[in-house]
Amino acid sequence: MEVVPIPTLSIPTSSIKEEPIQERKILLLWSFTVWLVVMNTTMFNVALPTILAELSLTSVTASWIVSGYSIVFAISTLAFSRLSDYIPIARLLLTGLMILGIASIVGFFSNSFYLLLSARILQAVGAGAVPGLAMVLAGRYIPLSRRGKAMALIASAASLGFGIGPVIGGAITQYLGWNYLFTVTGFVLFSTPFFKKLLPQEEIKNINFDLLGLILTACSVTSLLLFLSTFSFTMLFSSVLIIAVTWLHIHKREQPFLQPQLLKNSQYIKLLFIGMTAFITHFSALFLMPIILTDVYQKEPAEVGLIIFPGAILSAITAPYIGSQIDRLGNGRVIITAQLFLFISTLAFAFLSTLSTYFILFTYMFMSIGFSALTSSISNEVTRILPKDDIGSGMGMAQLTQFFGGAFGVTITGLGLNIQEGLTLPIVYKNIYFGLTLLIGLTIFVFYFYYRKTVRINKNSDAF
Repeated sequence: MEVVPIPTLSIPTSSIKEEPIQERKILLLWSFTVWLVVMNTTMFNVALPTILAELSLTSVTASWIVSGYSIVFAISTLAFSRLSDYIPIARLLLTGLMILGIASIVGFFSNSFYLLLSARILQAVGAGAVPGLAMVLAGRYIPLSRRGKAMALIASAASLGFGIGPVIGGAITQYLGWNYLFTVTGFVLFSTPFFKKLLPQEEIKNINFDLLGLILTACSVTSLLLFLSTFSFTMLFSSVLIIAVTWLHIHKREQPFLQPQLLKNSQYIKLLFIGMTAFITHFSALFLMPIILTDVYQKEPAEVGLIIFPGAILSAITAPYIGSQIDRLGNGRVIITAQLFLFISTLAFAFLSTLSTYFILFTYMFMSIGFSALTSSISNEVTRILPKDDIGSGMGMAQLTQFFGGAFGVTITGLGLNIQEGLTLPIVYKNIYFGLTLLIGLTIFVFYFYYRKTVRINKNSDAF
């Protein structure tokens, strides 16, 4: 019996007449680079207890090493994706990799919190070029019939980085010291000549880049995150004011940094919310698991990494299957299945994470598959519903909201640990995971409304 894929809203676009690319070589090389960049994020999750002790930091302050990186990473991803509408992908990527390499040298010699944080932020500026431009390349040059597999391959590389990062990070932290974590990202520089050879040659368009819009966007996102992590009325007022100024600016500018038409697309906004909550859930779990394994089970950093690692490997192994299911069944069925995976895994973490390390190991395997499937299918769906000319901006905005979600997840989890001080550890961790379960439940309802509107639009048009 033929399987009928979920209806997908299609907006007619101009035919793509881009030069052919060597898809397999580029995707494998880019996936390797994504793996290194994402691994650079999670390596520091395992090192946080050590950094916290060595530099005498609180858990909230230490969380900014991860959340500060994530928020700058998100803004940088949007900036590079937006610039790809005018500047060749190859030039943008090579610039980002050079910045990442310089930041790694600075980080290796850091010996204080502020120097460490500065190096991490500079790393984030360069690293932001990698995932966003990967999705732009896939959306621009790879046909829809193969795009699901491409998205899944990149997502699986990210998932592998999320999982193997703790293993490598734990071993390096335990035997060499956390400063040596910065040497790992230096390997991305070896990929630059290959990218230069394989990436398509594109024309440079003359533009008046909206630098003020970029600054306002960065300030808006940062001030909002600061409010959500401190609940300060001053930060609330500042974030509302900056967001209002940003909104006025993008409506006055002819070619603004943020595209107003994207923010008015309700279907696109629903996808952004679903993707953001996936990152909130995953980043919160990755931040919390090393703390549970250290505080409850007294595990060393290397042991923590080994417990988290199988989930990442399983996600990478299942990536080709996930990609083929996206191309065969459509994004919708994969999205709802992945949401159920995340819902079940957060609920299992709430009840089982403090009973045995084996429950953490197996539950994270379940969560990692769900996260990889959800992020790749959401990214593919975004490229389907947006016109070709908006893919760069649309994917950049999607990456921004996703990594904002990751930063928010880490920050609010750190705050949740602090405000529950005095409660028993099982209750503290259970409360946080219950909150994540409710959040995933909300996204299931959001996707239901997305699906219902898509069906209604398709019935009233010839698009499907």
